[in-house]
Amino acid sequence: MNHRKLSAGEVAGTYHITSPITEAELISIARGFARRKLARGRKLTQPTLAFEYLQVLFQGYEHEVFSALFLDNQHRVIHFETLFRGTIDSASVYPREVVKRALAHNAAAVILVHNHPSGDPEPSDADLRITQRLKEALGLIEVRVIDHVVVGGESCVSLAERGFV
Repeated sequence: MNHRKLSAGEVAGTYHITSPITEAELISIARGFARRKLARGRKLTQPTLAFEYLQVLFQGYEHEVFSALFLDNQHRVIHFETLFRGTIDSASVYPREVVKRALAHNAAAVILVHNHPSGDPEPSDADLRITQRLKEALGLIEVRVIDHVVVGGESCVSLAERGFV
């Protein structure tokens, strides 16, 4: 990440642009900040706190990406990982692989995340079905599914808030 074009502002968390910056550089910097906000040890008391960071990270993908935030029993981030990459309108998600990764990270809970390249974050029937399958599979190893967030162009939808988790 290139921070040579930024300098710290007088107020914590603010920055000054010190030289011209391209849109691509600005997006790269924003993604770096978003990754840091979802880094190991960060506590996520509410999945909605992660929405803006997830939107930045998933922005610009022309294909579906399915990821997971693996959490400890205090809901602190252990690891954020992209698990599957799909096409423009779907991604194959394998519960067995999600379970393997949850065990590998010794996770107590998980927040599932995927994007809709169309920009519309409205969950599909397939999204609801895979959420239920993952909830069942992860439940067998006592890993709680806290939420499944669908990231769109302008907003995110929480399946937990809608009562599907």
